Amino acid sequence: MTLTYDLYWSFRSPYSYLVTPRLIALERDFDVAARVRPVYPIAVRQPDFFTSNDPLWLSYFLRDIGRSAAFVGMPFRWAQPDPVVMDFATRTYPLEQPYIHRLTHLGVAAAERGHGLAFLEAVGRLIWSGEVSGWHEGDHLARATAEAGLDLAELDAAIAAEPERYAEIVATNQTAQRDGGHYGVPLMVFEGEPFFGQDRFDQLQWRMEQHGLTRR
Repeated sequence: MTLTYDLYWSFRSPYSYLVTPRLIALERDFDVAARVRPVYPIAVRQPDFFTSNDPLWLSYFLRDIGRSAAFVGMPFRWAQPDPVVMDFATRTYPLEQPYIHRLTHLGVAAAERGHGLAFLEAVGRLIWSGEVSGWHEGDHLARATAEAGLDLAELDAAIAAEPERYAEIVATNQTAQRDGGHYGVPLMVFEGEPFFGQDRFDQLQWRMEQHGLTRR
Protein backbone atom coordinates (compact mmCIF):
# COMPACT_ATOMS: atom_id res chain seq x y z
CA MET A 1 0.00 0.00 0.00
CA THR A 2 1.30 3.43 -0.93
CA LEU A 3 2.09 5.58 2.10
CA THR A 4 1.24 9.26 1.82
CA TYR A 5 2.19 12.39 3.74
CA ASP A 6 1.49 16.12 3.54
CA LEU A 7 4.43 18.33 2.58
CA TYR A 8 4.20 22.00 3.55
CA TRP A 9 6.90 23.87 1.65
CA SER A 10 7.91 27.49 0.99
CA PHE A 11 9.90 28.95 -1.89
CA ARG A 12 11.50 31.39 0.57
CA SER A 13 12.85 28.59 2.77
CA PRO A 14 16.39 27.36 2.06
CA TYR A 15 15.72 24.44 4.40
CA SER A 16 12.82 23.45 2.14
CA TYR A 17 15.26 23.48 -0.77
CA LEU A 18 17.71 21.29 1.14
CA VAL A 19 15.25 18.51 1.99
CA THR A 20 13.60 18.19 -1.42
CA PRO A 21 16.15 15.92 -3.17
CA ARG A 22 15.83 13.44 -0.31
CA LEU A 23 12.05 13.50 -0.60
CA ILE A 24 12.34 12.84 -4.34
CA ALA A 25 14.73 9.94 -3.72
CA LEU A 26 12.35 8.56 -1.09
CA GLU A 27 9.48 8.59 -3.58
CA ARG A 28 11.67 7.11 -6.31
CA ASP A 29 12.90 4.19 -4.20
CA PHE A 30 9.91 3.48 -1.97
CA ASP A 31 6.15 3.17 -2.33
CA VAL A 32 5.37 6.59 -0.90
CA ALA A 33 3.84 9.78 -2.28
CA ALA A 34 3.87 13.39 -1.10
CA ARG A 35 0.78 15.57 -1.11
CA VAL A 36 2.52 18.82 -2.02
CA ARG A 37 0.92 21.76 -0.21
CA PRO A 38 2.79 25.04 -0.86
CA VAL A 39 2.43 27.82 1.70
CA TYR A 40 3.49 31.45 1.92
CA PRO A 41 6.59 32.04 4.05
CA ILE A 42 6.32 33.21 7.63
CA ALA A 43 7.44 36.71 6.58
CA VAL A 44 4.22 37.01 4.56
CA ARG A 45 1.93 35.18 6.97
CA GLN A 46 3.29 36.91 10.11
CA PRO A 47 5.20 40.05 9.04
CA ASP A 48 6.20 40.88 12.64
CA PHE A 49 7.71 37.42 13.26
CA PHE A 50 11.32 38.44 12.66
CA THR A 51 11.18 41.84 14.36
CA SER A 52 10.24 40.19 17.65
CA ASN A 53 13.00 37.56 17.56
CA ASP A 54 16.15 37.66 19.65
CA PRO A 55 19.03 38.95 17.46
CA LEU A 56 20.82 35.64 18.00
CA TRP A 57 18.09 33.92 15.98
CA LEU A 58 19.23 35.51 12.72
CA SER A 59 22.96 35.12 13.30
CA TYR A 60 22.53 31.45 14.13
CA PHE A 61 20.24 30.90 11.16
CA LEU A 62 22.75 32.39 8.72
CA ARG A 63 25.51 30.20 10.12
CA ASP A 64 23.37 27.09 10.23
CA ILE A 65 21.97 27.26 6.71
CA GLY A 66 25.41 27.34 5.12
CA ARG A 67 26.59 24.51 7.35
CA SER A 68 23.47 22.45 6.65
CA ALA A 69 23.93 22.83 2.89
CA ALA A 70 27.58 21.78 3.13
CA PHE A 71 26.62 18.80 5.30
CA VAL A 72 24.22 17.41 2.70
CA GLY A 73 26.53 18.34 -0.19
CA MET A 74 24.27 20.89 -1.86
CA PRO A 75 25.29 24.26 -3.32
CA PHE A 76 23.80 27.27 -1.60
CA ARG A 77 23.73 31.04 -1.90
CA TRP A 78 21.10 33.41 -0.59
CA ALA A 79 18.55 33.96 -3.31
CA GLN A 80 19.14 36.83 -5.73
CA PRO A 81 16.59 38.34 -5.59
CA ASP A 82 15.05 37.25 -2.34
CA PRO A 83 11.63 35.72 -3.13
CA VAL A 84 10.18 38.01 -0.46
CA VAL A 85 10.56 41.76 -0.96
CA MET A 86 11.63 43.58 2.20
CA ASP A 87 11.82 47.30 3.00
CA PHE A 88 15.26 47.42 4.59
CA ALA A 89 14.75 50.95 5.93
CA THR A 90 11.84 49.86 8.11
CA ARG A 91 12.56 46.10 8.17
CA THR A 92 8.98 45.47 7.12
CA TYR A 93 7.42 43.43 4.34
CA PRO A 94 5.15 45.27 1.87
CA LEU A 95 1.79 43.73 1.09
CA GLU A 96 2.70 43.78 -2.60
CA GLN A 97 4.92 40.74 -3.15
CA PRO A 98 5.56 40.19 -6.86
CA TYR A 99 7.65 37.03 -6.51
CA ILE A 100 6.44 34.86 -3.66
CA HIS A 101 2.74 34.93 -4.53
CA ARG A 102 3.46 33.89 -8.10
CA LEU A 103 5.88 31.15 -7.05
CA THR A 104 3.53 29.73 -4.44
CA HIS A 105 0.58 29.66 -6.81
CA LEU A 106 2.75 28.02 -9.45
CA GLY A 107 3.59 25.35 -6.88
CA VAL A 108 -0.11 24.76 -6.30
CA ALA A 109 -0.72 24.48 -10.05
CA ALA A 110 2.18 22.06 -10.43
CA ALA A 111 0.85 19.91 -7.61
CA GLU A 112 -2.59 19.82 -9.23
CA ARG A 113 -0.94 18.47 -12.38
CA GLY A 114 0.92 15.73 -10.51
CA HIS A 115 4.36 17.35 -10.82
CA GLY A 116 4.51 19.12 -7.48
CA LEU A 117 7.64 17.59 -6.02
CA ALA A 118 9.55 17.84 -9.29
CA PHE A 119 8.58 21.52 -9.57
CA LEU A 120 9.68 22.27 -6.01
CA GLU A 121 13.05 20.65 -6.68
CA ALA A 122 13.75 22.37 -9.99
CA VAL A 123 12.59 25.83 -8.95
CA GLY A 124 14.07 25.55 -5.48
CA ARG A 125 17.42 24.72 -7.04
CA LEU A 126 17.10 27.67 -9.41
CA ILE A 127 16.46 30.07 -6.54
CA TRP A 128 18.85 28.76 -3.87
CA SER A 129 21.76 26.93 -5.50
CA GLY A 130 23.58 30.06 -6.67
CA GLU A 131 23.81 28.72 -10.21
CA VAL A 132 22.23 31.92 -11.56
CA SER A 133 21.63 35.49 -10.45
CA GLY A 134 18.33 37.04 -11.37
CA TRP A 135 16.41 33.77 -11.28
CA HIS A 136 13.25 35.80 -12.13
CA GLU A 137 14.70 37.16 -15.38
CA GLY A 138 14.93 35.75 -18.89
CA ASP A 139 13.90 32.14 -19.36
CA HIS A 140 15.34 30.77 -16.11
CA LEU A 141 11.97 30.04 -14.52
CA ALA A 142 10.53 28.66 -17.75
CA ARG A 143 13.47 26.27 -18.11
CA ALA A 144 13.17 25.08 -14.52
CA THR A 145 9.45 24.54 -15.01
CA ALA A 146 10.16 22.53 -18.16
CA GLU A 147 12.58 20.36 -16.16
CA ALA A 148 9.59 19.43 -14.02
CA GLY A 149 7.62 18.46 -17.11
CA LEU A 150 5.41 21.54 -17.17
CA ASP A 151 4.89 24.66 -19.26
CA LEU A 152 5.28 27.97 -17.42
CA ALA A 153 3.02 29.90 -19.78
CA GLU A 154 0.22 27.37 -19.29
CA LEU A 155 0.56 27.52 -15.51
CA ASP A 156 0.59 31.33 -15.48
CA ALA A 157 -2.50 31.43 -17.67
CA ALA A 158 -4.37 29.00 -15.44
CA ILE A 159 -3.54 31.08 -12.36
CA ALA A 160 -4.50 34.35 -14.06
CA ALA A 161 -7.88 32.85 -14.90
CA GLU A 162 -8.64 31.91 -11.27
CA PRO A 163 -6.41 33.95 -8.93
CA GLU A 164 -8.80 33.75 -6.00
CA ARG A 165 -8.97 29.95 -6.16
CA TYR A 166 -5.21 29.61 -5.94
CA ALA A 167 -5.01 32.06 -3.04
CA GLU A 168 -7.76 30.09 -1.27
CA ILE A 169 -5.86 26.83 -1.73
CA VAL A 170 -2.77 28.36 -0.14
CA ALA A 171 -4.89 29.66 2.75
CA THR A 172 -6.35 26.17 3.21
CA ASN A 173 -2.86 24.68 3.19
CA GLN A 174 -1.73 27.13 5.86
CA THR A 175 -4.65 26.25 8.12
CA ALA A 176 -3.95 22.54 7.62
CA GLN A 177 -0.27 23.15 8.33
CA ARG A 178 -1.02 24.52 11.79
CA ASP A 179 -3.53 21.74 12.37
CA GLY A 180 -0.71 19.36 11.48
CA GLY A 181 1.32 20.55 14.43
CA HIS A 182 3.69 23.34 13.36
CA TYR A 183 3.85 26.67 11.53
CA GLY A 184 7.31 26.28 9.96
CA VAL A 185 8.68 24.71 6.80
CA PRO A 186 9.54 22.25 5.58
CA LEU A 187 6.89 20.35 7.49
CA MET A 188 6.08 16.75 6.72
CA VAL A 189 2.96 15.36 8.38
CA PHE A 190 2.61 11.58 8.30
CA GLU A 191 -0.23 9.74 10.00
CA GLY A 192 -1.01 12.85 12.03
CA GLU A 193 2.56 13.25 13.28
CA PRO A 194 4.53 16.40 12.35
CA PHE A 195 8.17 16.33 11.32
CA PHE A 196 9.49 19.89 11.15
CA GLY A 197 12.74 20.73 9.42
CA GLN A 198 15.04 19.20 6.86
CA ASP A 199 16.95 17.54 9.69
CA ARG A 200 13.90 15.41 10.55
CA PHE A 201 13.96 13.52 7.27
CA ASP A 202 15.57 10.41 8.77
CA GLN A 203 12.97 10.31 11.52
CA LEU A 204 10.22 10.63 8.91
CA GLN A 205 11.55 7.65 6.98
CA TRP A 206 12.05 5.70 10.21
CA ARG A 207 8.42 6.26 11.16
CA MET A 208 7.28 5.24 7.68
CA GLU A 209 9.28 2.01 8.00
CA GLN A 210 7.31 1.27 11.16
CA HIS A 211 4.15 1.63 9.05
CA GLY A 212 5.28 -0.83 6.40
CA LEU A 213 7.31 1.29 3.97
CA THR A 214 8.30 -0.94 1.08
CA ARG A 215 10.73 -0.58 -1.81
CA ARG A 216 9.41 -0.18 -5.31
